[in-house]
Amino acid sequence: MSLKHDAPNRPNPLNPGQAADLQQRAIAVAHHAYAPYSNFCVGAAVLLTDGTIVTGCNVENASYRLTVCAEQAAIAAAVSLHGPKIRIRAIAVANLNDTASQPCGACRQTIHEFSTPDTIVFFPGEKGAIAEATIADLLPAAFLLSNS
Repeated sequence: MSLKHDAPNRPNPLNPGQAADLQQRAIAVAHHAYAPYSNFCVGAAVLLTDGTIVTGCNVENASYRLTVCAEQAAIAAAVSLHGPKIRIRAIAVANLNDTASQPCGACRQTIHEFSTPDTIVFFPGEKGAIAEATIADLLPAAFLLSNS
């Protein structure tokens, strides 16, 4: 799995300006997060294959299990706006806590549902770096139904 912004193993399908814009949108929407329990504010910006960008933030709940992650909020918004046939070209995830954090397993599966194996996922890496990996790298054993 490549964890560098300038991954040498494969070309990034976004130019540096597009990647930076996506990251800035994720940071901006993280400021809208509802995180009174963890104080871990997360934002996500999804770039669809048609060029549309949709954002979402985490929304916590007193019953922790009912919390909605930023990635899932952004994808749900994209489906609500554009229908179930959306495809994700790239997704950027950011948090306001300066903490390295990859998408959780549930978010990886949700991203996978609307992606191709080479969809790029940007996320906070170590020491403030922006890490990246393909969804196939992050979820090599994705759950698939035989009729999908």
